[in-house]
Amino acid sequence: MAEPWPSYSSSSRGKKKRPRSPNDDATSSQGRTENSTSLEDNLIFSDTLIALQLMRTQFPKLEKVVTQPFILQSQLYSSVKDRTQVDRDLESLKKDRVLRVFKLNTGQDDHAIMFMDDYLKQMESAVRRSTGKNKDGSEVFDWFEKYVLRSKLDVSIDHLELCSLLSHGGDARDKHITLLMNAGLLTRQLIDPNMFWFSIPSIGPILKGLSQGRKEVLSLLNRRKYKEMLLSSLEKTRLRLSPLDVRFHLRDLIGSGHIKTVQTPTGLLARVSTD
Repeated sequence: MAEPWPSYSSSSRGKKKRPRSPNDDATSSQGRTENSTSLEDNLIFSDTLIALQLMRTQFPKLEKVVTQPFILQSQLYSSVKDRTQVDRDLESLKKDRVLRVFKLNTGQDDHAIMFMDDYLKQMESAVRRSTGKNKDGSEVFDWFEKYVLRSKLDVSIDHLELCSLLSHGGDARDKHITLLMNAGLLTRQLIDPNMFWFSIPSIGPILKGLSQGRKEVLSLLNRRKYKEMLLSSLEKTRLRLSPLDVRFHLRDLIGSGHIKTVQTPTGLLARVSTD
């Protein structure tokens, strides 16, 4: 098996700190989270990693779908206003192998962020389901973790490079790549069949809910007279079409620019963006 992944993380300035788990900072903020769980009071952060860790702890508990927590890049943009700093921090955290970023098929700019420890757990479950009693070719999962994930940090990889990296483990064949695809670790790009996206296994039903939930929240606001609603009231809405909670969708819609927030004497107002 591959050697353990580094468990340290980085601050938003790229300095390495002591080894710690992905949610150490979120745990240190636990008192704040427990006492004030509203989105309005937990919307803005100055540190990318702390924002990621808190959103990880707030990932909704899902029924019928087993997935590790992930954060949308748009959600991060809603909470840390300096987007350039966010992008710089993400690159640093990727290089430190603290997290991975995945391209989603729900929109051109949709990306999911998952802490590496969580992704490896997700991968382990997918491999277990995929192989079952049939172990033929299953050695490719060790090769994938040890030689591909550790050296290829991009959201995609071409067929030639994939085979080259896998060959460090053994004789990589088409059947091995098929196993990786069947386990949900890779998806073939439609435009270029020689390119693959790295993917999060078993996330399909959630992505369907993500798209439907976005439409449901915007439809709710569009039906209001001024296409606006207090964030505190909107946050209490129960969605019918998405397994994700409304707070998850609001962070996403604010960060992607579909909803803007306006401070009023009665609280933060969520309004459909007309820009």
